[in-house]
Amino acid sequence: MPNLIEIKDVTKSYRRDSIEVPVLNNIDLSVPDGDFLALMGPSGSGKTTLLNMIAGIDKPSSGKIVINETDISRLNESALAKWRSSNIGFIFQFYNLIPVLTAYENVELPLLLTNLTKAQRKQHVESALTIVGLADRMDFYPKQLSGGQEQRVAIARAIVTDPVLLIADEPTGDLDKNSAEEIMTLMQRLNKEFKKTIVMVTHDPHTAQKATSLRHLEKGDLVKE
Repeated sequence: MPNLIEIKDVTKSYRRDSIEVPVLNNIDLSVPDGDFLALMGPSGSGKTTLLNMIAGIDKPSSGKIVINETDISRLNESALAKWRSSNIGFIFQFYNLIPVLTAYENVELPLLLTNLTKAQRKQHVESALTIVGLADRMDFYPKQLSGGQEQRVAIARAIVTDPVLLIADEPTGDLDKNSAEEIMTLMQRLNKEFKKTIVMVTHDPHTAQKATSLRHLEKGDLVKE
C-alpha cells in the first residue's frame, strides 16, 4: 500500500512568554493508505498536537507533513481550510452536535459548503446515517439520543463528504463500555469495508487494540515499537 501520510522531521514548540516549550521532537511517521492507526501516550505527550497537525488544524514549527501527495505544511490558512473541508472528517470526544438541529441537519452541515443540490445532499445524508445505523433517527434532536447514538451522528457527519482521512480524538472517551464497543466496531467497519484511513488518539488500551497499528508518544518523542 502507498503511504497516505508522510511526516518528516516534524517539531512543534509553543512560546510561553519568553520561554520556548517543546511539544514534539523530530517526528517521522508514515501511515499507509487504508490503515487504522491508534496514537497512545500519557497526558502531555503531544499526541493531540500531532493529530491536529495531521488534520491541518495546527502547523509544525519545522518539518514536513504530506497527505495524499499534498504538502499541507506549506499551505496558507485559507488553502488549508479548503483542503480540510474536502479531505478530513473529524470525530471528537464530545460529539460537537448542534442541539437545535436534528440528526439529519447536523450531518448535512458539511455539505452546505459544497456545490451539491438539495436532492444530492439528501442522498448523501441518508446514506451516511444508514451506514451508522441511524436511518430511523434522522428527525431526532441530540437530546433525544443516547451518548452512543450522538457519537454515531457525529461519525455520519464525519463521513458524509467521503473524506480521504478520518481523524478521531478520544472517540469513546465520553461513552459507557457497551456504547464504546459499538462505536469501535463501527470504526473498524469504516476502515475494513469502506476503506477509510483512520488516525485515532486514545488513552484506552482496549480501544487502541481495535486499530490495525499502534504507535506511542512519550514526552514529544515517537517511541520505536
